[in-house]
Parts: sequence; C-alpha cells; structure tokens
Amino acid sequence: MQKRLTCRMLCVAALGVALLWSFAAPRSAAAAEEMTISAAASLTNAFTELKTQFEKAHPGLTVNVNFAASNPLLKQLQEGAPVDVFASADQATMDKAVESKVVDKKTRKNFALNDLVLIVPADSPKPAVLADIGKFSRIAVGKPESVPAGRYAREALTSAKLWEGLQSKVITGNSVRQVLDYVARGEVDAGFVYATDARQLADKVDVVMTLSGHTPVLYPIAVATTGKNPKMGQSFADYVLSSEGQAVLTKYGFSKP
Repeated sequence: MQKRLTCRMLCVAALGVALLWSFAAPRSAAAAEEMTISAAASLTNAFTELKTQFEKAHPGLTVNVNFAASNPLLKQLQEGAPVDVFASADQATMDKAVESKVVDKKTRKNFALNDLVLIVPADSPKPAVLADIGKFSRIAVGKPESVPAGRYAREALTSAKLWEGLQSKVITGNSVRQVLDYVARGEVDAGFVYATDARQLADKVDVVMTLSGHTPVLYPIAVATTGKNPKMGQSFADYVLSSEGQAVLTKYGFSKP
C-alpha cells in the first residue's frame, strides 16, 4: 500500500512539473524578440556597433543584420525577405523600395552623408589629377547597375568625360567593400570607394582625392513592410537618428545629413 501511494505521489509531482513547464516555456519563448536589418555594405562597421548597443538597451532582443550592396538587398525585400529595417546608400534604391511598397514611405528619413574617394594601394604611385587614372591598367568600380558607389563613380567620371575611355580598364565589384579589398590587396591600381570604407583599411590604401560631379551620397533609412517586428524596426530607425546613434556614425566617418 505504501509503495502504491509513493508511486502515485511521484506521478502527481511529475505531472505538476510537466504542467508548470508547459506554461513557462511559451512565456519564455514569447519574451524573446527578433528583428532583421538590411543595410548597405558601407554601413557594416557602424551598424554592427549600433546593433550591439541597441541589443543592450533591449534585453532579450536579437538583432540580425544583413550587409550587401543596396540593390541586391532591395531585390531580397521584393521577394518577401522578412526584414524590419532597410538602410540604403542612395536615394534611387530607396525610391524603388517605396514604389514597390516594401518599406513604409512615412518612416523614410535621411540619416548620414558620405564622400566618394579615389584610392590606390598604400605607397603606390598617385595620380596628380583625376585624368591621370587613364595611365593605370586596372581600375576597380562597383557595378553601377547594383552598387550605388559604382553609380556615383560613373556619374563623376562621366562629368569629367573619362568614363567611356576607361571601360577597357574597369574591374567591377559586387559591393563597395569588394572594391576596397581589390585595392588593399594590390589586385588593381586604383578604385572608387566611400571615405568611410577607406578609413577601415587606412594602413593598406591611400586616399588620393575626393570626387565631385555626382549626386550627394545621402543615406536613407525606413521601416520595411515585409518583417514581423515593425514596432522594433521603428525604434531602431529612431535610435540611428538619435544623438547617440549619430555619434556612432560620426565615429566611423559619416557626417550628418
């Protein structure tokens, strides 16, 4: 009899633990939040720090960040990728995002400015004027069709009446960071990147000049409509625009819009 009572007590206790776990587990899962940010490759360093600080300010939140050229990121959004925030390196890509309704146009804000620069491998010959790059054999440029930095470079070189004459020398990159790597490794003679990118490898590349003759390198951010956490997406966008967020961007070489 004693054994049967003990067995029943143990079974009841086990059932109680199981019931408590069944109620507790969903609450824990519900307490955990996730959000996803798609950001231009040139924002990698700044947004990685912003993500870390934002997570610290929101315990239990996991922020996933996807960095690439702006146009491929837009395509992912158009194909339904679950994204809560989109930050591009140009206005044209964000315009397309608004047109295809993958971002909420009411949340669109400009948050940073950058400069387009000409770089060469460290300690290599430097052109005195932009036209001198015609003497180089290989010049790296982001693909103008998909990489905003490439479009800015094409605009600047077209304004200087150099673009057409350089086509046989152009080596294209899939992102501005790939162009930076080409120059840093000495695989090309020169390349066009953002000033903020050049800062990341200042020991391996030299900035020759800042380019003009192109539209301003103005970065917009907006809450995406394809994600599951637009409320937190708006909070992150607000954080980027805050004084604390702007301080991080300034640290990495961006200026205020």
